Amino acid sequence: MNDTDYLNHAEALLRAVERCCDRINDESEVDIDNQRVGGMVTLVFRNGSQIVINLQNPLHEVWMAARSGGTHYRFDGQQWLDTKGAGEFYEHLSQEASAQAGAALRFSSGG
Repeated sequence: MNDTDYLNHAEALLRAVERCCDRINDESEVDIDNQRVGGMVTLVFRNGSQIVINLQNPLHEVWMAARSGGTHYRFDGQQWLDTKGAGEFYEHLSQEASAQAGAALRFSSGG
C-alpha cells in the first residue's frame, strides 16, 4: 500500500469512529466525548477512562490504546486487522468501549 492509500483508509477509519460516537450519543444515555487532534481521536467516557486511536504514518498502521492495553492494526485491503492476529479493529473497539462505558456499544466502518 502506498502512503496515499494508507492515509485515505486511515482517515476514513477516524471519521467512522467520530460518526459512531455521534450516533451512540444521539441514541443512548452513554456519553462519549470524542476529541480529534490531527491523526488522533481520543474517546473519553463518563468514568474518566479513555481510548486513544492514532495514526502511525511511517508504519502504515493505526494504533489503539485502551484500559486493557495497546493494539496495532494494518489494512489488508478489506479491513483493519490486528498485527498479532487478535481480530478486526471495529470489533475490538466495540468490546473495549463497551467495557469502559458499562453498556453494549457497536462501532462499525459505516458509522
